[in-house]
Amino acid sequence: MLAAASADSNSSTMNVSLAHLHFAGGYLPSDSKDWRTIIPAFLVAVCLVGFVGNLCVIGILLHSAWKGKLSLIHSLILNLSLADLSLLLFSAPVRATAYSKGVWDLGWFVCKSSDWFIHTCMAAKSLTIVAVAKVCFMYAKDPAKQGSVHSCTIWSVLVAIWAVASLLPLPEWFFSTTRLHAGVEMCLMDVPAVAEKFMSMFGKLYPLLVFCLPLLFASFYFWRAYGQCQKRGTKTQNLRKQMRSKRLTVTLLSIGVTSALLWLPEWIAWLWIWHLKAGGRAPPQGFLALSQVLMFSISSANPLIFLVMSEEFKEGLKGVWKWMITKRHPAASESQEAPAGNLEVLSENIPSPGSLTSMPEKEKTGSPSSSQEKTEKAEIPILPDVEQFWHERDTVLCVQDNDPTPWEHEDRETGECEK
Repeated sequence: MLAAASADSNSSTMNVSLAHLHFAGGYLPSDSKDWRTIIPAFLVAVCLVGFVGNLCVIGILLHSAWKGKLSLIHSLILNLSLADLSLLLFSAPVRATAYSKGVWDLGWFVCKSSDWFIHTCMAAKSLTIVAVAKVCFMYAKDPAKQGSVHSCTIWSVLVAIWAVASLLPLPEWFFSTTRLHAGVEMCLMDVPAVAEKFMSMFGKLYPLLVFCLPLLFASFYFWRAYGQCQKRGTKTQNLRKQMRSKRLTVTLLSIGVTSALLWLPEWIAWLWIWHLKAGGRAPPQGFLALSQVLMFSISSANPLIFLVMSEEFKEGLKGVWKWMITKRHPAASESQEAPAGNLEVLSENIPSPGSLTSMPEKEKTGSPSSSQEKTEKAEIPILPDVEQFWHERDTVLCVQDNDPTPWEHEDRETGECEK
């Protein structure tokens, strides 16, 4: 009991002494072994699911682009999936490693760039959702304009999104660094006294620019797009386009709502930390860790929504799967074609079973007996001399059978023979 009480008192004094520090890079010192095991396990599971899902989405979009079907909406969805895949490949493993250890041993560069890279990808995703909502409204308003977008426009939009997204979190790059505190190396946000007012303003404006305003604009465009889809068309083609645009709007709206809900706890923790006063209560470690896991789970939820709700992605997944199967087994098909080539000489003289079965289907108007006779003739070839002999014999027999005075013809035949 005394040992447990002393351990609790040491952990409480440690938490109080570290309460005024602003940790960066996902570093969160904790004395609980459960948190050091549970959080990395959740992050690993999120990485595996998201990695497979985003690879499927990227493969479908690249396959459609190879066929010449890439549009502006497809390009923006591809940009969203690439940002998700970057987070899962480069940021989630760093966070899992940082949570599992009590000290920071990942180096100065990782500490300085970790938060900046995460918020760059998240800001790019947020701006991409706004662009997707705008293009979705344009598509619902006039589907014919969607195919007339030039490739230069697509590249300009993507470059602008990533340029703005990389500039917004730059203050985190400048002030994140490693420091020794109580003999332990930590990754901290070290803000000098000169930049305190600037960073206080940054802590308030950054969520507004990256989360609140994009969510507001995206909601506005999605609302207008859904209202445009509710208008009924007069022609059958317009009805089909209307149904397709409605499904697309619902799918993209689900992406936006899911991202906003899963990202909201991270912004609550952000505002709590950046506006923490001296002597105030720091956010619980469990809440901080859970908000990070939910933020990374967006990268796993987005591809699942696309693959479940979008009929186009379902068909694209089937097409990619068939293409992979045909590419994986080319040798088997070639081995099946090789024996057929060796039997070309025999197939010229011997009718194939397929030809025998297809002949009665083509001659449906004829009787079954006639088709059977034709197949028998095809199976047993008759020489022309033999056929003429049997034909003359049949005609002679028929004449003799029908002749009322056969004895007269017998005398003529015998006389002719004597001559």
